[in-house]
Amino acid sequence: MLSSSIRHGSHRAAATSSKARSAQTFKAFYATIRQLRQSNAAPETDDLEPPDNDFIMSILRANPSLRDTKSYLASFGPRPKPAPRPEPKPDNPPIPATQEPIVDSAAQPPDIQQIPRSPVVASILNPIVRRTALVKIQGPFTDRQLESIARGMVYLEKLGLVSVIVIENDSLRKGADGERAAMTEEAMRVANALEKQGAKARPVFGSIVRLGPKPGDDNTPEQRDFAVPEAHTFPSDLVHIRSALRAGEIPILLPLAMDSFCRTTRVDANDVIAALARGMAEAAAADGRRQDENQEAELFDEIDLTPLRLMIINKEGGVPSYARSGLPHLLINLTSEFSYIHDTFDPQWRQTHRTALSNLALASTCLHYMPPTSSAVMVSHRSPSSLIANLITNKPAVSSSLPHALLQGNRKLTPHTPTLLRRGLPIRVLRTAAEIDKPRLKALLEQSFKRTLDEDAFWQRLDQHLDYVIVAGDYAGAAIVTSEPCPPGSGAHGPITYLDKFAVLPSHQGDGTVDFLWVALHDESYGLGLPFSANPNGGKEGKGEGRDLVWRSRANNPVNKWYFERSSGHVRFGDWVLFWCDAEKRLKTEEGRRANAGLSYVEEWERGRLTVWSDVVMKVPSSWKK
Repeated sequence: MLSSSIRHGSHRAAATSSKARSAQTFKAFYATIRQLRQSNAAPETDDLEPPDNDFIMSILRANPSLRDTKSYLASFGPRPKPAPRPEPKPDNPPIPATQEPIVDSAAQPPDIQQIPRSPVVASILNPIVRRTALVKIQGPFTDRQLESIARGMVYLEKLGLVSVIVIENDSLRKGADGERAAMTEEAMRVANALEKQGAKARPVFGSIVRLGPKPGDDNTPEQRDFAVPEAHTFPSDLVHIRSALRAGEIPILLPLAMDSFCRTTRVDANDVIAALARGMAEAAAADGRRQDENQEAELFDEIDLTPLRLMIINKEGGVPSYARSGLPHLLINLTSEFSYIHDTFDPQWRQTHRTALSNLALASTCLHYMPPTSSAVMVSHRSPSSLIANLITNKPAVSSSLPHALLQGNRKLTPHTPTLLRRGLPIRVLRTAAEIDKPRLKALLEQSFKRTLDEDAFWQRLDQHLDYVIVAGDYAGAAIVTSEPCPPGSGAHGPITYLDKFAVLPSHQGDGTVDFLWVALHDESYGLGLPFSANPNGGKEGKGEGRDLVWRSRANNPVNKWYFERSSGHVRFGDWVLFWCDAEKRLKTEEGRRANAGLSYVEEWERGRLTVWSDVVMKVPSSWKK
């Protein structure tokens, strides 16, 4: 009658056949599951010898969707060159009889320097557009650990993302004797590790950035929600980085800056990276303007300096989360969660994750200057292959919107699971229809569903049944939840919490908005009452009793795969699929009461509810014009 993604999967696996092949298959399956649960016995990444096809396997493990692939190709695939401007045709005056005859140019040896490179030839020689990533290697690391990190950098370079590395050594105190020599030696170790993996590296021992705010920043009255870099750089300072990138080399920078007296001093690596994020983005914008002014310039050997990723590689891993008992956050919406993460940061984590908050602030600053589609990732040195998945999919290793029961039992969620950070959007909850910006919500729904809204009927229905609307940003996404009354005598306890619409603008699909919105929906409905629902989304912040969330979707809706993974169960009704998410607090309370007995296939309170839900939900009128 129903299927469940959390509690009921074991009943299917229990039905085994008497045939020998089936029995062997089941034993192999059981052995595999048993090995998965013995996570403590798994060898560390540092001790594993990578196979020859490790690069290809890392790409396959990323499991990119069609949208992920299109997004990657949009950033790294060949780009069509603008059509050259037509040159004015010069007048051809008659040639005087005394003028020397024109020599046929085809009979002369060509001047190779003057022959313009064919766009087809250039696209073959440079099949991908090279982009840059800012990488902080936060050591100290052993040679074997550096080898693992270098392997990840080389993999990224093969996919078109060239690293600009800034090294840091947490064990080397600032001002210590011989710190300059120690940092120089560290840069050489990183360079050697990269070259052993087949890459070219160029250590840069001079300072690239300058101490102090950039001239003109003090005169900017605007309020900022990020820390302004305490260092800056000018386009002329980036000559060493440009030279290395043109030569196909990975620049490795020391955490040095030049003060007002032209002295070079060691600074925090975060100051260097923040200054580079701003300076490289501004330099790339200037390069773009120059190329627009001269469309005939074919800069095939140039590289886009705009940082596309920020990668922080350390021993700590990601930012610890109170919702996961200290395991890392999976995805962070910096706009709405930055302050809350600071407020809920456990004091004991300041010993185990000493630089988590400073790296969080670094990501917030850098992402402000980077493109909206950019992301930052904080990753342990034990997870180099996860960098490939982040590049191709631009998503966290495990979706943050999956049910917590699945996340807690997922072997992928370890202390070394990366944390993905995005600039994100503010999340707010509207309780009345009067608070809704109707034109913007209408535009969002019609662009997302590609249908015309029946406005009068839709707004009238919201006036009668609206529970709340969760809005992401300036109506980049929205979840509309209504309260549907149950017929008398149905035995239902209260109205049905119905997800009427869940929509995200096409331009924001794939940038994390979907996950941010669903997590907020979880916190306001079926996740209420649990500590991991106390997120700052402008709503109840986890306080209250959880409610079952019900919604329907067309059977041919391509989004259903995403719904299957996040719902507690579903049932089909002709052309429709009815989904629901069980109130998690009620299930958790019942599991605690029964101890090891567990939950039954269908609980007493669940009997007959599908009939009530289907009777009510299937009668909800369509919101679209026919």
